[in-house]
Amino acid sequence: MSTPITSRVFMNGNSQAVRIPQEFRLNTKRVEIFLNQNGDLVIHPIAESSENRGEALWQALQEFDTDFVEILEKNRLDDHQAQERDAL
Repeated sequence: MSTPITSRVFMNGNSQAVRIPQEFRLNTKRVEIFLNQNGDLVIHPIAESSENRGEALWQALQEFDTDFVEILEKNRLDDHQAQERDAL
């Protein structure tokens, strides 16, 4: 555990911000922020792999075989058949 450092709180647009000293610099673009049971503000870095969820989803979708995709397409088309209606 490191020694606490005093920093400054300021407004950045409509958001409150805290200056993070270089000693605590985060190597990420996103963080999770929450208050723990003691009322302490906790800033937790989100791993880079978690940030790119779109890429993870794309990779997961690539794992489906062509038979599965064909069945999904067939069901999609079957579910939306044109309805027969009386002429106006």
